[in-house]
Amino acid sequence: MNHRTKTGISVGAVAAIGAVCGALVVAGSAQAAPVIDTTDLRDAVTVDGVMAHLNEFQEFADDNGGTRAAGTPGHVASLEYIEGLLDDAGYDTWRQPFSYESVTVLSSSVEQTAPTPTTYVVNEDYVPMDFTGPGDITEPVTAVDINLVGDRASTSGCEDADFAGFPAGNIALIQRGTCTFGEKADNAAEAGASGVVIFNQGNGGADRTDLFGGTLGDFARDIPVVSASFPQGEEWANTAGLELHLAIATEVHMVHTENLLADTKTGRVDRTVVVGGHLDSVREGPGINDNGSGTATILEVALQMADLGIEPENRVRFAFWSGEEDGLIGSSYYVSQLSARDIKNHALNLNFDMVGSPNYANFVYDGDGNAFGTAGPNGSNIIEGVFNDFFASEGQFTEPTEFDGRSDYFGFIEAGIPAGGLFTGAEGIKTAEEAARYGGTAGVAYDPCYHQACDDIDNLSSAALDIMSDAVAHSTLTFAETESAVNGTGKGKAKGTLQLEFKGDRALR
Repeated sequence: MNHRTKTGISVGAVAAIGAVCGALVVAGSAQAAPVIDTTDLRDAVTVDGVMAHLNEFQEFADDNGGTRAAGTPGHVASLEYIEGLLDDAGYDTWRQPFSYESVTVLSSSVEQTAPTPTTYVVNEDYVPMDFTGPGDITEPVTAVDINLVGDRASTSGCEDADFAGFPAGNIALIQRGTCTFGEKADNAAEAGASGVVIFNQGNGGADRTDLFGGTLGDFARDIPVVSASFPQGEEWANTAGLELHLAIATEVHMVHTENLLADTKTGRVDRTVVVGGHLDSVREGPGINDNGSGTATILEVALQMADLGIEPENRVRFAFWSGEEDGLIGSSYYVSQLSARDIKNHALNLNFDMVGSPNYANFVYDGDGNAFGTAGPNGSNIIEGVFNDFFASEGQFTEPTEFDGRSDYFGFIEAGIPAGGLFTGAEGIKTAEEAARYGGTAGVAYDPCYHQACDDIDNLSSAALDIMSDAVAHSTLTFAETESAVNGTGKGKAKGTLQLEFKGDRALR
C-alpha cells in the first residue's frame, strides 16, 4: 500500500518523501519547495519520552477511580500536566470549555417472554444505544417496513408512512439503513412505540451483519432503545406472537470539560496546522492506548520542537480534545466556533488516535479515497502520501484505513479542511497477511483491551510507538515548514459517500 499521491490540486504538485532524509519535496511545478530534513526531531522524540507521559497518565487514572474520562478528575489532572509542560516550553496555551449531556446505562436486560422464554446477554446479543432512554416494559413486537431478502435495502423507520397502523404501546423492530438511528427512534416514539430494537441491515460484511454499538445523537430519549445483529433481528421478525421485555436504567448528567490548545509563537496563521488527538478515556478504564498513546506522542513532539528551537514557517496548533468518547464533542465544538475565514486559515488537520496498539498494524487514513471510495477534502491525498512515503523510506508497510468518522478529524473534513492521520488498530481482527508484515497474532484484535479497564500501561507495543512517534514527528514538521499550499482553494467536501457511517466509536446510522 505504499503508493504515491495523485496530482491535480492547485499547486500542481505531488508530495514525495526522500528515502534518505525523509524530506518533503514538491515536484511537477516550476520551482521545488525547500527540502525539509526531519532527522533531528525524529531522533529527539523517543519511546522513553513518550512512555514517561503515559506513566503519568496511568498514575492520574490510578489516583482517580481508574479513569480519565471527560469531566473527571483524571482528565483534569492529565490536562493540567500537559498544560504545565507546554507553558514551560514557551507555547501559547489556552483552554476551550464546553458542556454536554451524557447518559450512563446503569443496568439493562432483554428477554423474550413469548412464545418461548429466552434471556439475552448484553454485548453478546444486544447493546443499549448511546442516549437511550430508561424503561421497564413487556410488550408485543411489531416489525416496521423491514426487508430481509435480496439486497436488503432498507429505509425502515425513516418515513411517517412506515408507521401507518402501528399499534401504540408495542415495541418497534426496525432495520438499519438510510437515516440515522436517532431519526428512527424518534419516529417510532412519535408513533407511540414503548421501546425500539434496531437490528443490523444484513447487506454486507461483518460491520453490516454483526452486533454493533450505536448512538442516537446527542440527547437522551424517553424510551429504551437497543441494537442487535441481523441474524437476531431476522429471527425476531420471523417469530409469530413475539413479546419482549426491555428494562434499562439510566442516569443523565452534564459533563463540563475543556479542550487544551497550544500554539507555536511563530508561523503563518493563514496556514495553521492542527495536530490533535483526544485526551479523554472511556469511563471503563485509563485509556492508555486509547488515546494516551496519541496525546503523549503529540506532547513529546511539541516539547522536542521547542527544545530544538524550531520556529516553523506555518503556525502549529497542538490540540488535546475532550469528549471524543462521547461523540467527538470537543473537536466538533472547536470547528463549530471557526468563522469562514478561520476555516480558510486552517491548512490541515493531523489526527493521531491510538498509535501504540499491542497487536498493531500501520494504518494510514485513505485521503485519496482509492481504497474505500471516500476521499477527504482537497489535499488529504497529499497528507496520505506523506505518511505512506515516510513508512516506505523506513522499509515499513502501511494499510489504508477508512475516513469513517470514528475520530476527531470528522469535524475538520466536514468543514472542508484537509485531514489525515495514523491508527494502529482497535477492536478489528488482525489478518494473517498483517501478522506476516508486522508480527503479532493473526485472528486476534489489534487491541484486545479496547475500551476496557485493561487498557493500561501494559497494553502497548513499544515497536508501534517507535515507528509511529517518528511518523508523527516527521509529518508535523513537514507540514509546519512547507511553503506550498496543501489544500489549494481551501474548499471542497469529501467525495464519495458524504454521509459517514460513524461518529465517534459508535455508529450514527
